[in-house]
Amino acid sequence: MKLNPQVTAVIAKEEKWSKEFASLRKLVLSSPLTEKLKWGCPCYTHEGHNVVLIHGFKEYCALLFTKGALLEDPAGILVQQTKNVQAARQIRFTQLSEIKAQEKAVKDYVRRALEAEKSGAKIEYKQTEDFEIVPEFQARLRATPSLKQAFEALTPGRQRGYLLFFASAKQSATREARIEKYVRAIYNAKGLNDV
Repeated sequence: MKLNPQVTAVIAKEEKWSKEFASLRKLVLSSPLTEKLKWGCPCYTHEGHNVVLIHGFKEYCALLFTKGALLEDPAGILVQQTKNVQAARQIRFTQLSEIKAQEKAVKDYVRRALEAEKSGAKIEYKQTEDFEIVPEFQARLRATPSLKQAFEALTPGRQRGYLLFFASAKQSATREARIEKYVRAIYNAKGLNDV
């Protein structure tokens, strides 16, 4: 069990979840994973591939299994963050006692996540064409061939970002406003987060 000093520093600075992070760290490091710091979070890898991360939110902290969709969930504790998350799954905790009560299960899930990574198993991701195109955007693309061409020239990830963002609005007026706001960015080959 080799501790990464960068991870130690991040856990020491964590205000809300430091005890929980330390406990999760100990459990994860009981497996043969390499500890790194990625995206400001403790990340545990096998041969350079991410297996599990520890991260905190306002209401909970969690272990995030990068290929969690491949794992069986006999304890019924894996959570899909949102309906749009395809691969990752979390085990969430709101207090240290929950981690202690689930130590055996956590170790088992980490072990199985490592086995899935070693096996080379892959997640079958939805393709961009499998994502919903809201009627307002479909109409806009039909009416403006140059916009359709610009949208199709975007990377698949940028296309999915826009499609998810437009579809997340409940009201047609909101979808229309979002589309209007980002037309120029689409023409400029920018992604949703590049603006």
